Amino acid sequence: MTQPEQRAEGAGPFTTRLAWHLPDGGSAVWESRPARRLGVLLVHPPGTTESRHTSADDLGTARLRRLNSIASTAFVIGGALFMAGAAIAEFGSGDAVTCASVYFAGGIFFTTGGYASLLQVINAPRHVPGGEARLVTRGWRWWSYEPTRLDWLSTFVLFTGTLVFGINLLDSFLQGLSVRQVNRLIWTPDVVGCVLFLVSGHLALAEVCHGRPCVHRRSLGWWIVAVNQLGSVLFMVSALAAYTRHSTGSLVNTHIANWGTLTGALCFCVGGFLQFYERP
Repeated sequence: MTQPEQRAEGAGPFTTRLAWHLPDGGSAVWESRPARRLGVLLVHPPGTTESRHTSADDLGTARLRRLNSIASTAFVIGGALFMAGAAIAEFGSGDAVTCASVYFAGGIFFTTGGYASLLQVINAPRHVPGGEARLVTRGWRWWSYEPTRLDWLSTFVLFTGTLVFGINLLDSFLQGLSVRQVNRLIWTPDVVGCVLFLVSGHLALAEVCHGRPCVHRRSLGWWIVAVNQLGSVLFMVSALAAYTRHSTGSLVNTHIANWGTLTGALCFCVGGFLQFYERP
């Protein structure tokens, strides 16, 4: 059987958009984010300039909606708790243990959101090769290893970043640490987690923009990714300001560290709220 002519776009070795001709003379377009978040393909019937969406089956649609609700709720609550923790630290309305407890609770929700986002990719309806314009829902999986897929790589790096942040949040409960121990056990995991968040956001932007710099003001997916990436940048600013200087035993800038965390968490909270509306 002759394979249909295909035109692929993407970032480097990753394919994020695929267009091909259908046997009836029409054409279809698969895009990575709409397919895995909305469960849709774009179809152009023959002899017309109009287009329509072909949706996944009921099982795939219900699965995407459920995972989207879990992920978006987790990021909203996690962001709100991080904002509360930063406010406690900045305005002195609680002790260090209270602040660490609020951050740790927020970290649990961030990790939940990260894993739910990964599950969305793993269990999203897949494009059927061979020229058909449909998505197929496969059996449920709790894990997969697909580093050749940009969406999998982005969400995997995000989930890994939340786990690294967990190390930082757990170590923040330790008392009586020297400056060297604080920087090694608390600050270093914080910076590594921020780097992973930035890498994940960059990969997500590459997926939405198909490997090119872009601004899609009418695309909800682009706004979600852009707002979250801004949050990652603010988290990194906060982490750099939270380095403890050996000469004084104090942070580089406490106010920047607290406000960077608060505004970065606000971005993730907003991104989670917007994600409620990016569903099938």
